[in-house]
Amino acid sequence: MVIRSFLVHSCRQLARRTLAMDTPSIDIQNIRAKYNNSQEPYLLEENLPTTDPFSLFDTWFRDVASQSDLTFEEINAVSLSTVGKDLRPSSRMVLLKAYTPTGFSFFTNYTSRKGHQLEENPNAAMLFYWPKVNRQVRVEGVVEKLPDEMAVAYWNSRPLASRIGSKSSLQSEVVPNRQFLESKKAELTDLAEREGSHAITKPNAWGGFHLIPRYFEFWQGQSDRLHDRIVFERDTDIWLLKRLSP
Repeated sequence: MVIRSFLVHSCRQLARRTLAMDTPSIDIQNIRAKYNNSQEPYLLEENLPTTDPFSLFDTWFRDVASQSDLTFEEINAVSLSTVGKDLRPSSRMVLLKAYTPTGFSFFTNYTSRKGHQLEENPNAAMLFYWPKVNRQVRVEGVVEKLPDEMAVAYWNSRPLASRIGSKSSLQSEVVPNRQFLESKKAELTDLAEREGSHAITKPNAWGGFHLIPRYFEFWQGQSDRLHDRIVFERDTDIWLLKRLSP
């Protein structure tokens, strides 16, 4: 009986896969987007406002933040890529919460998958993509944990609903269903109503990371695919500037 059930299940899976393969996929080969930055059509070395990559990032970030008709809201969303000791890369979107002349900061649960991977291997990469201006910035470097007092200060500045949501979740842990999370949320919501919002304290395993760059790449798209790629790479105490072929 068990063997029969297994065979029936396997046949159904095979039938579904066959049906999926027989259905034509969406034609994506001929999708072509036109890239155009009207303010600065080409990214030329001689026109750079600065040769300090941190200052250039600030210039680009302020520019995209000033756009009034963005197609997305979170301009500080960034893809963070990490690799643990198993050498299997992992990427996810996080929200950049600060950038300074030393690096880029974000907050997370240290027990999450990215937290474990960064503990095993502090090398990480970030990718900012702003399609409105046809630009992206790649940053590679090494992360350090932010001081706990900075994490506490940021935690306390967050909306109560965000704090409750974060504290309800053991990030990346397996849970039985959505209701499990909703129950945790309800418990903490009741606690906040009884004792005040200050009762939703920062979990010990929640904190911040600061990525210290050793590599920047400023990319500007061109419709003919001869994209501009300007790279800054740290050599001891100076940044070396070079252009890469697209």
